[in-house]
Amino acid sequence: MQLRKKFRGEAEVFTDALNDILFILLMFFLIVSTLANPNVIKLSQPKSKSDTKAKQNVVVSIDANKQFFVGTTRVPVDSLRSALLPAIQKEKTDIPTIVINADKSVPVDDVVAVMRVARDLGARTVLSVEKP
Repeated sequence: MQLRKKFRGEAEVFTDALNDILFILLMFFLIVSTLANPNVIKLSQPKSKSDTKAKQNVVVSIDANKQFFVGTTRVPVDSLRSALLPAIQKEKTDIPTIVINADKSVPVDDVVAVMRVARDLGARTVLSVEKP
């Protein structure tokens, strides 16, 4: 009795192009994520020559009409502390950072008011400026 082995080909998945596609997708999402800016309130910021990078944990914006925004939510000046407290508490960092985006026509008193609230909450502040 003669038994022959039948040739069985192994199933193989062609994955050479998969690496290229994943790399292109990774690059696409990295580029798109840098273009997405959570600051959607249009402001004319003061100019500066130096550049300091800060992680934007909480963003407070003050427009030319002296309207305060925490993120994109409009907040009255009186309730700024109560609006910032939950945003600061959900951050996992030791010292949370509040980035202040203020229009250049806003009086300094309004910016200092945000700084005082941040100091009372134990957060540091960074004033956002525009490069010339």
